[in-house]
Amino acid sequence: MAPTDMVGALRRRYDSFFTHRSPVPFAVRDATGAEHRFGPGEPEFSIVVRDRRGDRALAALDQFAVAAAYLQGWLDVEGDLSAALRMRAFFTDFHPVARFSGLVTGMVRGRREDDRRAISHHYDEESEFFLTFLDTRHRCYTEGVFVSDDEPLEDAMSRKMDLALEAIGVKPGDRVLEVGGGWGAFAEHAARRGVEVTTTTLSRESERYLTGLFEREGLDVRVVRQHLFAFTDNHRYDAIVNMGVTEHLPDYRRTLRKYAELLKPGGHVYLDALAMRRKHMASAFMKRYIYPGRSAPLLLHQYLRHVARSPFELLSIADDRHNYYLTCREWARRLDASRDDIVGRWGEPMYRRFRIFLWGSAAGFDTGLVQAYRWVLRLS
Repeated sequence: MAPTDMVGALRRRYDSFFTHRSPVPFAVRDATGAEHRFGPGEPEFSIVVRDRRGDRALAALDQFAVAAAYLQGWLDVEGDLSAALRMRAFFTDFHPVARFSGLVTGMVRGRREDDRRAISHHYDEESEFFLTFLDTRHRCYTEGVFVSDDEPLEDAMSRKMDLALEAIGVKPGDRVLEVGGGWGAFAEHAARRGVEVTTTTLSRESERYLTGLFEREGLDVRVVRQHLFAFTDNHRYDAIVNMGVTEHLPDYRRTLRKYAELLKPGGHVYLDALAMRRKHMASAFMKRYIYPGRSAPLLLHQYLRHVARSPFELLSIADDRHNYYLTCREWARRLDASRDDIVGRWGEPMYRRFRIFLWGSAAGFDTGLVQAYRWVLRLS
C-alpha cells in the first residue's frame, strides 16, 4: 500500500471524526520520511511509520492493528503518547471474536482454571519487572489515595493502606483474609500492626515473592495459592480485603456468597476496583495482551443489585477515578524512566506492552472512559 493511500484514509477519518469534537492536531511521518499534518496548530504527537506493516495498520483505521504494530515496532509515537491514547476512538475496535473467545474458552476450561491462566499471563512475569514502576514503599498494584496531584506515590499508597485498615476496623490479633496478595502491600502493612493475615494468590511468582518477603521480614503471614472459590477455613475471619481483584471475579453473586461463608457476623469487607459502564467493553488489545480470559471491569450498578439481595449492607463508597489516573500516570512515568533497564533485562516488546497499557490506562481514567471505586460492606 502506498503512503498516499494511508494518508487519504486518515484524512477522511479525521474530517468525519472531528465534525463535532475539538480537533486534535497530530502528524504522521511515513516510511519515506515525509511528514503529513492533520488538524490546526502544532502536532501534539507524531506517529512514525517504520515499514509497510505499520502503513497498513494505520490505513486499516483499526485500534487493535495499530496497537499490535506499535508492540512490534512497526509504528512509533513521538511526543505525548498520552494525547495519542486519549483519541483511541479515532480507530475502530470491532473484534467480537477477540472479545468473547475468552468467555468460550473459560466455559470449556472452567472458572478456576481460566482465572489461573489469566492471572498467570499477567502476573507471572518476574516480580523485579513490576518493581521497576510500582511504589517503593508498599509495592501496591492498585490505586493510591492522593491529597494533591503532586503528592508522592509512596505517601498515597500508605494512606490507602491506613484507610483500608480503618475501614475494616480490625485490631491486633484479629484475622483478615486478603484476596489477591500481589507483592505484599496490604499483608505486610497489616501484619506489622499485629493483624493475622492470610493472603491468597493464583500466581506462582507472587507466591514465591510473598513467601520470601514474609520470611525475611519475620512476619506471620500465611500465603495460600488457591482460588477464592476453592478456599476454606475452619475459623471465620474478622474481615476480608480485596484490592483490585473484583475485576477477576465477575460472578458477583457467587463472590458475595463466598465472602459471607468466610466472614464472622458483623465483619467488614474492603474492596476497590476499576469499573466501566458495560461489562465486556475492554478493548481487544486488553483482552489479547493484558488480561485474557473472562476478567471484566466492575459494573457498579449490577454489583450493587447483588449486594441488595445478599446478607451484606453497603457502608460507604468513594469515587477513585482521579486517584487511579494519578497512580497510572506515575507508574507510566517510572516505567519510561526505567526503559533502558527494562529493555536490557526483559526486551523491547515487554517495555512497549506495559507502556501502552499504563499510559492508556491513565488516559482512560482521565477522560472518564474508565471509572474506579472503593467501597466497604458489612455482613449482617
